[in-house]
Amino acid sequence: MLKRIATAVVLIPIVLALILWAPVPVVTVVAALVALVTMHEFLKLTESYGVQPLRLPTYLFTGLFFLVLAVSTAGEAPLSATGRFLVVLAFAAAIAPFLFLTIAMRREELRSGYPAAAASVFAFTYVALPMGMLVQVREQAAGAFYLLYLLLVVWAGDIFAYFVGKSVGRHLMSPRISPKKTWEGTAASVVASVGVGWLLFRYALPLSSALLRVGLIERRDGLFGLEQPTMGPVILLTIVVNVAAQLGDLVESLIKRGAGVKDSGAILPGHGGMLDRIDALLFAAPVLWFYTAWRAMQ
Repeated sequence: MLKRIATAVVLIPIVLALILWAPVPVVTVVAALVALVTMHEFLKLTESYGVQPLRLPTYLFTGLFFLVLAVSTAGEAPLSATGRFLVVLAFAAAIAPFLFLTIAMRREELRSGYPAAAASVFAFTYVALPMGMLVQVREQAAGAFYLLYLLLVVWAGDIFAYFVGKSVGRHLMSPRISPKKTWEGTAASVVASVGVGWLLFRYALPLSSALLRVGLIERRDGLFGLEQPTMGPVILLTIVVNVAAQLGDLVESLIKRGAGVKDSGAILPGHGGMLDRIDALLFAAPVLWFYTAWRAMQ
């Protein structure tokens, strides 16, 4: 527990400073590195399923994806950046199966070709695309505020699910996949996320103004509208983000349980691997990206 707390104390300020203050190119580089580390852990897990993945091609394709993402949207207006990102995302997702299957044809044992290519395609869509969406959210108007919202909502849900489930949880939610998760913890997670999301949008203007005054954000990265945001859509968005985050955590538990391991890695003391830390974000990020993209097109 002490290692877990110490790691969180060190990492949380770094992550918050990164999403609020760092330029988009730096955010892109960090997202790419996180995606590559996470993919390494995921591909290692696939070996427990008897699959020998295409490691190097997967890493190279992921690196190229983030490079194209950084170059193609640099300096663009939010709406143009969204359009270009959609083109890059759609092409990358469409070409990945053909690319990895073509590479797999060179294997001596043809029986291993399809599983290896499938693992690489899944790794790319499961990890790289959501991380790319986080970068694209940062490029949107008020992008830093929305990423702050996403992280705090996910973190609050995770913390309350853990402590409430541990203290008063009695009804197991998915004992075969995650024996410690309870319906009480799940409900507490939703309530905590909605509370944090409501507070953030209720005080969006003073919060954004405070961050602007201390130089952590630029004006385009905060919410400075004179009208109070409508709380109904905010609450609905937060519930969907929370449910997606909890499903992301469950899905990773399914993968690990099938592989017979407790953690995806050991890169973060007390927290396990990188995949263990961002599993919820991988499902929640597409939800937030869709909302901000839809909002930018209005």
